Amino acid sequence: MSLPASLPPQNLHSVIDISLDTAYQGIDDRAWQSLFAGARQSGLEGFIADMFAGKHINNSEDRPALHSALRNLSQTPVMIAGADVMPAVAKVWERIEVISKQWDGVTDVIHIGIGGSDFGPRLAIEALAHVPGIQNRGMHMHFLANIDTAELARILARAKPQTTRVIIVSKSFTTLETTMNAKAVVAWLKDCGRNPEEIAQSLYAVSANVAAAKAFGILEDHILPFWDWVGGRYSVWSAVGLPIALQYGFETFKQFLAGAQAMDLHFQNAPLEQNLPVIMALTLLYQQEQHDIKAFAAIPYADALDWFPKWLQQLDMESNGKSIDRDGKPVKHSSPVVFGSAGSNAQHSYFQLFHQGTEIIPIDFIAVREPMSDRPEAVAHHRILLSNCLAQAQALANGKTASNPNDVYPGKRPSNLLLLPKLDAFYLGALLALYEHRTASLGALWNINSFDQPGVEYGKVLAKPIEKALASHQNNIQANADIDAVTAARINFLNSK
Repeated sequence: MSLPASLPPQNLHSVIDISLDTAYQGIDDRAWQSLFAGARQSGLEGFIADMFAGKHINNSEDRPALHSALRNLSQTPVMIAGADVMPAVAKVWERIEVISKQWDGVTDVIHIGIGGSDFGPRLAIEALAHVPGIQNRGMHMHFLANIDTAELARILARAKPQTTRVIIVSKSFTTLETTMNAKAVVAWLKDCGRNPEEIAQSLYAVSANVAAAKAFGILEDHILPFWDWVGGRYSVWSAVGLPIALQYGFETFKQFLAGAQAMDLHFQNAPLEQNLPVIMALTLLYQQEQHDIKAFAAIPYADALDWFPKWLQQLDMESNGKSIDRDGKPVKHSSPVVFGSAGSNAQHSYFQLFHQGTEIIPIDFIAVREPMSDRPEAVAHHRILLSNCLAQAQALANGKTASNPNDVYPGKRPSNLLLLPKLDAFYLGALLALYEHRTASLGALWNINSFDQPGVEYGKVLAKPIEKALASHQNNIQANADIDAVTAARINFLNSK
C-alpha cells in the first residue's frame, strides 16, 4: 500500500501484509509520543506479558485469559498452575479433525448456543462462504440462538431430521436459552421418528460442564471440552469453532488458527510503536480524550464481513462496558457504543450522521484488496467498492465548505483504514485476533477487567420470578422484592389478554 509522500510514515503500519493507515486520525508526532508514553506508564507492556504467561489477569474471577493457547499451533508449552495446557488443547484438535471427516451424508447441522457460543462460528461460516474455490462440504449450517421460537421454527422447517446433527454449545450447560432450544430440537427429532439411540448419536456438546452435558443425554465421547480460562466471546478458537472444520475442512480451521497465532506473536513481541492492536487502541483513546466520543463504528467494505460488527459489539461492550475499574474506582472512559454493517450499504443508511451530525464518531474502515468472488464483473465491482471506501474516509476527514449551510461538511471526523490482502481463513483469524487484542489493550489502558461480565447476570436473575408470574396467568400481581410496580403492571397487562 503506497501513500503520498506528504503523509508522515508513522501513519502506516503493517504485519503479515495487513496494513493500518491512521492518517485521518489527526494525531501528530507529539501526540503519538504522549500516547505511547502513557501506555507504558499504564503498564500495558507488563499486561501483555502477563496475559501470555497465564497470569490471573481476570482478577475478579481469579483466572487467566489464555484463549491464545487455543491457536498455539507450535504447541509451545503454556503453563497454568504448573501444568502445560497444550496436550489437552492438542487432543481437542485431534477430535475436531476426526469428527470433521466422519459426518458424510449429513445435510444439516443445528448449532445451538448464544452470545460467545454463537457469534464467532456464525461469523466465520458466513465470511468463509465467500472465499472463491474454498472446500465446502455443502452442509446447511443453522445457528439457533434466540429463545424466540420464530428462529427455531424457521430452522426446523428447513432441516432434514434423518440426516441432521446437533451441536449444543454452553460453557456451563445451564444457559436457559440454549438448554430450552436443545430440548425443543430433541423433541422435534423424536416427533420425526428418530429413536433414542439415533438421537443420542446425533447430539454433540461443547462444554466445560461434562457432567451436565451427560445428564442431558450427550454421549461422553460426543462431548468436547473447553476450559474456565476461555471466555465465551473468545471461544471460537476452541471446539466452539467445530462448524468451521465441519463445513470447510480441518485444514481450513487450522489456517484460521494460524492467522490468529500470527497476530498473537506480533502482539506479544512487537514494540508498542509498531504494535497494530495497541496503535488501534490508542487511536480510540485519543478520540475519547479529545472529543469525549460515545460511539464507534466498524464498517467492513466486504459483504462477507457483514457479521463482523455484531461480533465486535459483544467483544467490545461485554468486555469493556464497565463503570468501575480493577480497583473498584469509577472509570474515566470505558467502551463506547459499537455499531456498523457492510459498506457500501451502510453509506445509504447512517452515514448522513457521520458526515453532518453533531456527534463525532470514529470509524474503522476495513477493506480487502482482492475481490470476494470469481464472477466476470468482480474486478470492476471491487474497484467501485474500494473507491467508495476511500472516498467516504476522505470526505469525513476533509469536509466541504459551501455557501448553502445544508451543503457544509464539517470534516475532521477521524477514521482508520485497515487493509487485508485477501479474505481467507488465515486473514479472518488474524483480523479477529487483532480486534481481541485491541479490546484487551483498551481495557488495560482504562484499568478495566476485559474478561468478566457481571452486568449480564442481574437481568437473568430477575427473569425467573417474572417468568413464574407470567406462567400464573394472573392479572393481580403485586409489586414485591423481585418485581417492581411498573413490571407488575406490565405482567398484569400481558396476563389480562
